[in-house]
Amino acid sequence: MKEGGGRKQGAASPCAACKLLRRRCAQDCVFAPYFPADEPQKFANVHKVFGASNVNKMLQDLPMHQRGDAVSSMVYEANARVRDPVYGCVGAISSLQQQIDVLQTQLALAQAEVVHLRVRQTSCFSNPGLGSTSPTNSGSPSSKIMDLKAKPIFDMDMVVDQASYGGSMWS
Repeated sequence: MKEGGGRKQGAASPCAACKLLRRRCAQDCVFAPYFPADEPQKFANVHKVFGASNVNKMLQDLPMHQRGDAVSSMVYEANARVRDPVYGCVGAISSLQQQIDVLQTQLALAQAEVVHLRVRQTSCFSNPGLGSTSPTNSGSPSSKIMDLKAKPIFDMDMVVDQASYGGSMWS
């Protein structure tokens, strides 16, 4: 193991993979550079999801320069599978996509409101005798739900159903 803090001959601690598998950690151990002894849970999750033999085969089939990225991907997927055994990282991606959709809708509503208020403001300045200049009576969709205390503009038409996000949308 010549790269990245490899082990010296007679080093005290085997890698996390060899320790979990209860075997002697050879000098040319394929797991050692990616699963250090001080991170045992990293290999434990990968082993639980993919199996040590499959991980060994995958790493052996890859060129050295791609192995780090492959291990990183396997660790991410294994951790996601441990958290969510049914969907894994696909569940996390789906949840993030739903959040993006909700936020894009909120952004579109806010942008439409800004355009509406600018048009209303322009028409009030060009025709001062027409209509009221009060922001609470501007005729916009959100002004109909605002009371006399002038709620913030973002308290308008969008309500997020947090039950569909399994609790908090931001966790």
